[in-house]
Amino acid sequence: MDLIANLATGFAVALTPANLGFCFIGALIGTLVGVLPGIAPITTIAILLPFTFTLPPASSLIMLAGIFYGAQYGGSTTAILVNVPGESSSIVTCLDGHQMAKQGRAGPALAIAAIASFFAGTVSTLVIATASVPMSWLALKFNAPEYFSLMVLGLTGAVVLAHGAPEKAVAMVLVGLLLGLVGIDVNTGAPRMTMDIAELGDGIGFVPVAIGLFGFAELAIALGQPQDRNLLSVKLSSLWPSREEIRQCIPAMIRGTAIGSVLGVLPGGGAALSSFAAYAVEKKSARDPSRFGRGAIEGVAAPEAANNAGAQTSFIPLLTLGIPGNAIMALMVGAMMIQGVQPGPQVMTAQPQLFWGVIASMWLGNLMLIVLNLPMIGLWVALLRVPYRLMFPAIVLFCCIGTYSTGNTVFDVWVMLLFGVLGVFFVKVGAEPAPFILGFILGPLMEENFRRAMYLSRGDATVFVERPISATLLAMSVALLVILVLPAVKRKREEVFKE
Repeated sequence: MDLIANLATGFAVALTPANLGFCFIGALIGTLVGVLPGIAPITTIAILLPFTFTLPPASSLIMLAGIFYGAQYGGSTTAILVNVPGESSSIVTCLDGHQMAKQGRAGPALAIAAIASFFAGTVSTLVIATASVPMSWLALKFNAPEYFSLMVLGLTGAVVLAHGAPEKAVAMVLVGLLLGLVGIDVNTGAPRMTMDIAELGDGIGFVPVAIGLFGFAELAIALGQPQDRNLLSVKLSSLWPSREEIRQCIPAMIRGTAIGSVLGVLPGGGAALSSFAAYAVEKKSARDPSRFGRGAIEGVAAPEAANNAGAQTSFIPLLTLGIPGNAIMALMVGAMMIQGVQPGPQVMTAQPQLFWGVIASMWLGNLMLIVLNLPMIGLWVALLRVPYRLMFPAIVLFCCIGTYSTGNTVFDVWVMLLFGVLGVFFVKVGAEPAPFILGFILGPLMEENFRRAMYLSRGDATVFVERPISATLLAMSVALLVILVLPAVKRKREEVFKE
């Protein structure tokens, strides 16, 4: 009964005209972002962060969440029609979706992608609603040692799941941790790594760093790449799949949703990992694996269900523990803190309207996305004809305006440009910036909880292994690192990321 009452509270918040509007805006922008290659949801969220400052907390989070899971829908459109994944999570969809389009079955491929995403979105919304209460209850048992160990596990997961060499991911985490500590030490009042620059007294701003790394840098890299947009000419005479195709897809959607729901919760997990895993499971469990890669409709249904489920369940550790599981969730933490909302289990009790409103909006957003994606396919494909060089100046202008508006200082714009250059450098040397932003966000929180734990234990560092939950989390971190260095795992990891 509590769950029904909580969901009723959430829908009462989400169904207000203002929040419905922001949910629709987020879903619309997310679809657009997913359709256009080179513009990632993390880029868009970073750019739009400053524009959400004046919104109520619930409205801003509803809109930003809509951008994230909306991009999973939009990415499938170009993956199927043009063989260009709009998002990394749609890479696997290209394998069978584009083959179906070549065979004149683009309509069923697009329809089953939307249906699978909606099914997964509905189920994962229920998963979030049911899992949030027990996880928040568990989180209330967390003290400083447990929070520190949980953050260590989150950063370890980011290293394990990052593209490229693990040592580069470790280096990015450490650099992020160090830069997150720039500013005045709140305990001693001593400046740390400020280089006598007064503007750094409050630390390096999160918004300039995020927009620089994921906005300016990503756009600059995309501008330097050839944009092949030779559209596939197909007639979408029928969108609805046959009964046999739906029968084939139902088990695939269920398995994909289950895989995405689990992997989305894990540190470093999310939509991309879920889609790869779901496709691999589907191919191995098929009676005729040779069909995959040649237009098997299950090869579209499973990864599309998985990436949407993974995108939504990645909100569970954010909403219940206040810990971001991936880079986009790190931006969400920044958005919550900017709005004066302290992420963690207290959000559920202190601000239930915010908590349940965001959850309820996810189902409404998925319903809106069905309408946005199927009837408006022609519009989204037409947008692919817009040359990227024409969009670039406008997006750069938004980056600069958004950065300047956070503190009304040109210094932040220079910080954004500096991190934009660093972002390009990181990509060129094969170092993924996602672990950096996680380290940057979690650095101050880790320091705060480490200091608090050491203070309460009178300087005894064994407190981290004496407490059962903390010891378990640290053991999981060590196990992940040990598994990572195993030769068989390293080879398999390189194969997956190479694909």
